[in-house]
Amino acid sequence: MDRAEVLFYNKCFGNKYELASQFRDVEKLSKRVEKPVLHMSLRLAPGEQLSKDQLMEIGLECAREFGVADNQYICVLHKDTKEQHIHIAANRVGFDGKVASDSNNYKRMAALCRRLEKEYQLKEVLSPRAFLSPKERLLPRHDSRKEKLKTDIRQTLEKVHSFGEFERKMQELGYKVIKGRGISFIDKKKVKIKGSEVGFAWAKIEKILNVKQQLQTKVAEQRRFERGAEQQIGKERAVTVVEKYRQQTRLDAMIDRSPLLPVIEGFCKVLDELLKPEYISDSMPYEFTYEGYKRRRKKELIQSRKHSH
Repeated sequence: MDRAEVLFYNKCFGNKYELASQFRDVEKLSKRVEKPVLHMSLRLAPGEQLSKDQLMEIGLECAREFGVADNQYICVLHKDTKEQHIHIAANRVGFDGKVASDSNNYKRMAALCRRLEKEYQLKEVLSPRAFLSPKERLLPRHDSRKEKLKTDIRQTLEKVHSFGEFERKMQELGYKVIKGRGISFIDKKKVKIKGSEVGFAWAKIEKILNVKQQLQTKVAEQRRFERGAEQQIGKERAVTVVEKYRQQTRLDAMIDRSPLLPVIEGFCKVLDELLKPEYISDSMPYEFTYEGYKRRRKKELIQSRKHSH
């Protein structure tokens, strides 16, 4: 497998269809659970590397932390990004019919990450956004795949003037471009990313191309104006060096007074701003944001006080 490798199975086996069947058989032991599958992901910071044995130890530690070490689960190493990262998919329902708690997942994961960073001497990375300060939550998360796509889109838009050119250049870079109501890109690893996820929605790309076409038209008009000015000045016979200097000075002054120059400068400023991809924040559900967490905790405290009276 190029993109993923199973590090180990725990009380389950086989391909995804066999695993799903085995999970469902055990899920039937509990009639109350609504979300029986627990999914966790741990990613190392850029430049860090651990052995497969160490990654397996981390996967086991993660299963223990979330109370599924004796349940069915699978630990997978993904290889589709530069940074090492593992995924653990576990059945919350155990063979005894008991269900592992999924409350405070983000908080528990943050505490586990801090502990693992110290144990394996890893760099400390940002906690889940639900437990960051409002200022820290404004920081974009690092995603090398999206960063590369963002750079490729911006650099390509700087070179082209039409959508056809843009699509062709992106295909040369290894992307399949899907244009519908919006725009998406599929890379060489078959991963699909929306343009809006990297700050280049279709509306923005379309606007950039329109501005570039208008700019191209104005630049062509300015060049015709300059050629006309050169021809007009050139009809005057210049013999001495001083006369030639005066001619050049008059030509420069005429060009500087061209009404097209401010228009071209304006288009360039607009284009420069448009080519800066805005940061698109993660679409985390409100209940997992810091405000959502505080609001939920407040409700829980109020309810607990009512029951105690």
